Amino acid sequence: MNPLITQTDIDTYQRDGVVIIRGLFKDHVDAIRAGIERNMADPGPYAAENLHAGEGGRFFDDYCNWTRIAEFGEVISKSPAAEVAADLMGANRVQVFHDHILVKEPGTSKPTPWHQDGPYYFVDGIQNISFWSPMDTVQGAGLRCVAGSHLWEKPVLPKRWLADTSFYPDENAYMPVPDPDAEGMDIREWDMEPGDAVAFNYGTLHGARGNTTDRRRRAFSLRLVGDDARYVERPGPTSPPFPGHGMNAGDTLREDWFPVIYQRGVA
Repeated sequence: MNPLITQTDIDTYQRDGVVIIRGLFKDHVDAIRAGIERNMADPGPYAAENLHAGEGGRFFDDYCNWTRIAEFGEVISKSPAAEVAADLMGANRVQVFHDHILVKEPGTSKPTPWHQDGPYYFVDGIQNISFWSPMDTVQGAGLRCVAGSHLWEKPVLPKRWLADTSFYPDENAYMPVPDPDAEGMDIREWDMEPGDAVAFNYGTLHGARGNTTDRRRRAFSLRLVGDDARYVERPGPTSPPFPGHGMNAGDTLREDWFPVIYQRGVA
């Protein structure tokens, strides 16, 4: 077991679908900050601005840049994230799925909508994990996760953040997006320092507060999968789409696109 975590952390992750890992990326904060600045100066094809005209601040996000942003590739290969992921997931090997940055500048009151990541993805399996790590001190402006939501029988309807429209045509296959605050759900939220990370399952319902502080809120997310990850067809284009991947339903994720970065027992 990696010294950053305990058996209690593993049990919490399995039961609740979310746990805080202090200092996971603490030795890589400068590299990630540099990578975020490089990414924002040279956005990829999936970059998005998530505010309507007239809304204050800036909410930028982009993903799937780790092969072209050297700092992100370095963090993926050199940080303890993959080993910690294997321990939390109970997996023997770990593959990269994708990276994601989310930047809320000061004065951005818009929250990140409640959602589950899994319905947007073409990955099936219970061994999966997202790490959300701020590169700035976070107090009252961080990630919020609903404990136990990864075990719900029905997934939450995926929606487009800006347009607030359904991502897929068959809304009956999904449950409506709940209001966890109004419904009294068990919401986990932490004050965090740069390099701390929230680890959560792709099925965990989560969102984030707006950033009405005087500090930037730059976050780096890393999405990884374990032994049981399989390609699954969705009723529409997925996000990320990974065009031309060539996989069929039930296939393991192709390792040339989604490399294995940790194998238990292999140095």
